Amino acid sequence: MKKVLKFGGTSIGTVERIQHVAKIIKREYDAGNKIIVVVSAMAGQTNDLIQLSQSITNDFSKRELDVLLATGEQVTCALLAGALIKININAQSWLNWQIPILTEGEHTNSRIINMNVSKINNYLNEGVAVVPGFQGISKNGDITTIGRGGSDASAVALAKLFDADSCEIYTDVDGVFSSDPNKIPVAKKIDRISYDEMLELSSLGAKVMQSSAVQTAMMYNIPLQVRSTFTDRKGTTIFDQDNIDYSKSVTGVAYSKDDAKITLIGVEDKPGIAANIFEPLNKAQINVDMVIQNVSSDQKTTDITFTIKRNDLTKTKDILNTNQKIKYKNIIHNDKVAKVSIVGAGMVSTPGVTYKMFKALADDKINILAISTSEIKLSVIIDEEKTLNAVKKLHTIFELD
Repeated sequence: MKKVLKFGGTSIGTVERIQHVAKIIKREYDAGNKIIVVVSAMAGQTNDLIQLSQSITNDFSKRELDVLLATGEQVTCALLAGALIKININAQSWLNWQIPILTEGEHTNSRIINMNVSKINNYLNEGVAVVPGFQGISKNGDITTIGRGGSDASAVALAKLFDADSCEIYTDVDGVFSSDPNKIPVAKKIDRISYDEMLELSSLGAKVMQSSAVQTAMMYNIPLQVRSTFTDRKGTTIFDQDNIDYSKSVTGVAYSKDDAKITLIGVEDKPGIAANIFEPLNKAQINVDMVIQNVSSDQKTTDITFTIKRNDLTKTKDILNTNQKIKYKNIIHNDKVAKVSIVGAGMVSTPGVTYKMFKALADDKINILAISTSEIKLSVIIDEEKTLNAVKKLHTIFELD
């Protein structure tokens, strides 16, 4: 079998852990598998490098930041390859420009579009290939990175392009849980979860896998498994829609604290006004999530509320204040909010889920500021200070404890 094994920053955070990971890889290699390993930087190293750049300037060049951040994975690549060689496994590190891993898009947020698989494919007959996650090279030859958590996307892209039989994501937890086990001690490991459910959970704040990696796996039906580096317990299998168990309405509860809410008061109520508001935000690559437009009482003005990522708040306000295409009486923002979501494929066929969620929050006197729904997701914006209370209540009310 051909396998892609990805190890996150906590899995390779020390030399001792790197040596432990080498033993895991040796076991897979000795079983007759062809192995491609994708590594993150050591835990905390990327943040340290960002702080170094900010010690120069808070407006550090994105091109140079990519060059700086890419060094983290290069370090772990070399260390892991060396650890494998020490235990008599032929191994070689392959940097992004040596393969090459081709990307497109802006610096610090590029995406993988292709890679030359021939060199590594030939090498797999000789030993283990160790590849840095999170990075690539542009058509101009510049080093690029693909966003935080991008090593997951690198692993899935490699699995697709190398036609791997499986892609295994090794982390510091036993798999995907019904909620954050660090905050909700009663959270339980989910043995099997659909691509759709995992995509929703990862995009809503669950930190086990990057959402773009799940999306790619779903598109190409790449078998995924999330498991612990530090135990031999079975992890979580992520599979296609055909195997969904609809008997449980809610699979997990996720939350994020990186949102902000903006309300435009007294906006002209006429066709095209929403497009005029959101067009410049789209051009600035600001992602708008929930949108609520009140019913106009006088047929002349209305209020429009929407949510964005908290770190885009200043840029968004600047764009709105200089937008000549719209008129409004006032703008209100709140960056002390959180998004809490329930996710489950069984929600489609289970009546009363919405009422049950809203009633549970009301019982705990938690006010809902905005709502967003899909077939398998229900999200609300609430005051940030109420986040954990809300998550615990929903986890219990939907029998996930």
